[in-house]
Amino acid sequence: MKIERLHHAAIIASDYSRSKAFYTEVLGLHILAETYREARDSWKLDLELPDGTQIELFSFPDPPKRPSYPEACGLRHLAFTVADVEEAVALLETKGVTVEPVRIDELTGKRFTFFADPDGLPLELYEA
Repeated sequence: MKIERLHHAAIIASDYSRSKAFYTEVLGLHILAETYREARDSWKLDLELPDGTQIELFSFPDPPKRPSYPEACGLRHLAFTVADVEEAVALLETKGVTVEPVRIDELTGKRFTFFADPDGLPLELYEA
């Protein structure tokens, strides 16, 4: 088997409308498809990043809370590559998003920072 790249990451939102606005209006992800699944009382929103990687945003009635932030076993965070971390931080802050101070990755020397989606899922900006 030869894995070529990440196809998608799936996120379950507690408030579908709020998360849809965040990922499309704040982060600017492109909507590929939006489907209501009546049998599950669930929305599924397929979003696309410029490189073709996708995020599936789901809603389910009463999903359980994330066990801890961010050290729960399993997915720790999602990281997005940006050309300029400071520029991306400034844009997020104009949209009311709280962003941690920019840090330097001690292993690579690259700049990065963290912020959270509406449900507190940790998201990272990592400078190319």
